[in-house]
Amino acid sequence: MPPRFKPVQNSVASALPTALPSTHVEGFVAYLQGECGLARNTVISYERDIKRFSDWFHESAVARVTDITLQDLSGYLRYLHELKLATSTIARHLVSLKMFFRYLMLEGILKESVADLLNSPKLWEHLPKVLSEDAVNRLLDAPMHQDLNPYRDRALLAVLYATGCRASEVCSLKMRDLQLDEGFCRCVGKGNKERLVSLNPVAVAALKTYLARERPARAGTSLDSPVFTSRSGRSIDRIQVWKLVKRYASRIGLSDAVTPHTLRHSFATHMLANGAEIRALQELLGHASIRTTQIYTHVEHSRLKAIHKQCHPRG
Repeated sequence: MPPRFKPVQNSVASALPTALPSTHVEGFVAYLQGECGLARNTVISYERDIKRFSDWFHESAVARVTDITLQDLSGYLRYLHELKLATSTIARHLVSLKMFFRYLMLEGILKESVADLLNSPKLWEHLPKVLSEDAVNRLLDAPMHQDLNPYRDRALLAVLYATGCRASEVCSLKMRDLQLDEGFCRCVGKGNKERLVSLNPVAVAALKTYLARERPARAGTSLDSPVFTSRSGRSIDRIQVWKLVKRYASRIGLSDAVTPHTLRHSFATHMLANGAEIRALQELLGHASIRTTQIYTHVEHSRLKAIHKQCHPRG
């Protein structure tokens, strides 16, 4: 039966080889956007994952998607491991695959999904890296007057750490989202879900300074205009945020592995260390599942073990 969802034009799926029928893949992408309400970046990631699966499928001995067995999909997972992908990346591929097979069931193409029988790889093999509170403070102070956008960069770093927001969420902030007098802002996360996040005094002060000294010269007063802009007045993107975090981390001697997400991890870990409840942290981070948030309990436990080993006389 034909897909119930209108195919998305000019997508990655349109360039797929004939390993899987193009209507299957295009319909799946439209399904993600139209019915699942996933964020654009998530849809792009899932679409890329299915392209990789399609490439593998093309080289396999399986003739049709309806012939795929659990053994075949286990072979696909082994193939992903052979590519030396990160555990978290393989886990996302598995989620993409399960959603794709469920879509095929909705379309009546498959009677059951063998993908649901696959087990997710262990996600706790590599715990996220976090910065100490002292390292975070040094990073927030790293922008200097000789930099092109010192006030913007200070405000951006302060907001990333104060809220635990993703880089994409901070980039999408509009002027109307800021409530500086009340100390919070509204952000839009994955799946276009809105949440309110608190701004600590450091972030509020940095934002007020930036809005007073740098932003007026480059952006209008419209409430729909972006908070963080380039010198041309356009909204900055995730790549720019990634680059500036890398630059300032390098300036103060931190590892080149520090990224905007490191500040998100640090925010969550520091919140737990200071008594935040796991359910409250889930809401602050915008996690759909508590299982995602629970990774930070593992991080905090690892930190405490390191302190014990360092400080105990028989550690």
